[in-house]
Amino acid sequence: MKPVNDGPPRGARPVGVTNVRAQAPPTHSALVSPPAASLHGVSRTYPVGGTTFAALTDISLDIAPGEFTVIVGESGSGKSTLLGLLAGIDRPSSGRVTVGGVALDTLSEGALSRWRGRALGLVFQFFQLLPTLTSAENVMLPMDFCGTWPARERRTRALALLDQLGVADQADKLPSRLSGGQQQRVAVARALANDPALLLADEPTGNLDSRTSHTLLDLLSTLAHSGRTIVMVTHDRRAMTAASRSIALEDGRIISDTRPAHA
Repeated sequence: MKPVNDGPPRGARPVGVTNVRAQAPPTHSALVSPPAASLHGVSRTYPVGGTTFAALTDISLDIAPGEFTVIVGESGSGKSTLLGLLAGIDRPSSGRVTVGGVALDTLSEGALSRWRGRALGLVFQFFQLLPTLTSAENVMLPMDFCGTWPARERRTRALALLDQLGVADQADKLPSRLSGGQQQRVAVARALANDPALLLADEPTGNLDSRTSHTLLDLLSTLAHSGRTIVMVTHDRRAMTAASRSIALEDGRIISDTRPAHA
């Protein structure tokens, strides 16, 4: 697949995302407050043939409100499993996952689905925009499902989010008419539709060229500095330079947990 190259020159600041949340950036003392998300003694195993495969082993981790945390590791290291547990898509074999003060293991599948729609924003590598809906309609979809905004206000909110992410002029176009970078910005706008406290991103730069990837990382960093908590999993270690915290996994275990000097 030919890489997408539609971002501004390297180093340019993302357009119009500074007012998404008007909160102070986090400090390292933020963990004295309740964490935005935590895993305590979490393991996840799967039966494989006549044996058991350990995808995660005894993970304990607190993520502070407003942190931009990047989780890196090779394929099979447990990154996607960890993200699935935070999203309530999967359940741990042992231990507890808590997000926004909610212990996910205490929720039924129906309650988990309702909680996920309101509390989380999800961003995917391949955008996952519905091809028959315009950009604005894709952003409105989570609001329609969860009823979080009055119906008469949903398009106005969708247009405001698209404007904040620099793609307002693409509001009435189908995804097939957008570049990869534009589609990913629409996908981020959709993830923010219900104003979730936590944004989970699964390899969001994996389908973008290096310049557009850099632009997206700057955008996510700006969202975090305005108060949004972001957890991103990736193979791309360059993402570590944009994040306030970097966690490396290997064979289902945390092997490093660092905060860059600039964080």
